[in-house]
Amino acid sequence: MKIYYEDSMPYAEAFFADWGDCQSFSGKTVKPEDIVDAELLFVRSTTKVNQSLIGGCHNLKFVATATAGFNHLDIDYLAQRNIPWYSAAGCNSISVAEYVVSVLCVMAERLGWTLPDKTVGIVGAGQAGSALSKKLDALGMRYLLCDPPKQQQGDPRHFVEMDEIMQCDVISLHVPLIKDGPYPTEHLFEYNRLTQLSEQQLLINACRGEIVDNQALLKLFEQNRKLHVVLDVWENEPDINIALVPYTQLATAHIAGHSVEGKSNGTEMVYQAAAALLNKPVKHHLNDYLPAPDVSVIELGQQNVTWQDLYALVKQVYDVSLDDQLFRTSIEQPGQFEYIRKNYAIRREFAALQVSAGNCPLSQAIYQLGFKPV
Repeated sequence: MKIYYEDSMPYAEAFFADWGDCQSFSGKTVKPEDIVDAELLFVRSTTKVNQSLIGGCHNLKFVATATAGFNHLDIDYLAQRNIPWYSAAGCNSISVAEYVVSVLCVMAERLGWTLPDKTVGIVGAGQAGSALSKKLDALGMRYLLCDPPKQQQGDPRHFVEMDEIMQCDVISLHVPLIKDGPYPTEHLFEYNRLTQLSEQQLLINACRGEIVDNQALLKLFEQNRKLHVVLDVWENEPDINIALVPYTQLATAHIAGHSVEGKSNGTEMVYQAAAALLNKPVKHHLNDYLPAPDVSVIELGQQNVTWQDLYALVKQVYDVSLDDQLFRTSIEQPGQFEYIRKNYAIRREFAALQVSAGNCPLSQAIYQLGFKPV
C-alpha cells in the first residue's frame, strides 16, 4: 500500500510503517506528481487537498487530516470522487484550552486580576470551547456559552446571545470558519462589534484568523483605542498584517493546539480512523511514543499556596509569554510564521506532570486543571 503523510505529522512513520510503503512530503512544496500513486493521503493544515493536487491520484482510497479543522480539504471534490475523508476533531482541544489558561494567568498578573472574580464568554461550545469550560470550572471562574448551531440542535447546556457575551470580562473565540448559511462566523468580530469592547475587557482568538476583522482591529488601534487583544490566529496566514502585532497584548503563530499531545493525538486519531476503514487491527498507541517530560514531578508547599503560585505553576508547564517574545522578535523575517509553527518547541500538557500540592486550599483547582497528583 502506498501511503503519503505530511512531514509535520508526529510519529506517522511509527504508526503506518507496517501497512506498506510510507513516504513523507512537505506541505509547502508538494506537487501532484509527488503523490500520484497515493492510496492513503494524510495531511495537516499546510496541505490544500483539492483537484489540482489529487486529480491524478486514481488509486486514492482515503484522505485524512490530523487536525481539528478541515478548511484545507475540498470536501465537495472528495465527495464527487467518492473518496472518504476524516478530520481529527478534538485532537488538540485540551492544548487550546491550556493555551487560554496560560493567557489568563499571564494577563491576570499584568492587569492585577484575580481569576475567580472574572467572567469568560466562550463563543463556540464545540471540542475546544467545552475543554476550556472544564478548565474554567477548575479555576472557579464563571463562564457563559454562545453557540447558536448547538443550541438549535438541542444541546442541553445553557446558551446566551452575543449581546450577553459582549458584557463578559474575557471573550474567548472557538468557532470554525463558516462563510455562509444561517450562522456565518467570518468577521464575527467586525468593526462595529469590536467598537463595543471596553478597555477593561480581554479578547482572545485561538480558532481561525478570519473570525476577527484584522483590518478593522488595526484601524481601532490606530484610533488610539486601548484594547486588550490576544491573537494566536491571523487573517491571511502566513502573510499576516505585521502592523497589528505591536498593538496586541500577546501574539503567537497559530500554535495554541501545538502541544506534543495535541499534534500527536491527531496522528493517532487518523491511524484509528484508517484502521477502522480498512479493517486493520490497531497495534500502536500514542503512549508508546511520547517522550518523558523534562520535569515529571513538581513540589509545592503544603500551605499558603496563593493564586500567584498557581499562575507560576501553569507557566512552568507552558508560559505563553515566551512564545509571544519569540514571535515579536522574529516575525518580520521572511518565512518566520511557517518556520515557528514547523519548528515549535516541545510543549507538554498539564496531565504529563505530577504535582504534590498536599492539602493546600488550591489543590483541588490544581488537580481539576489536569495536573496529576503524586
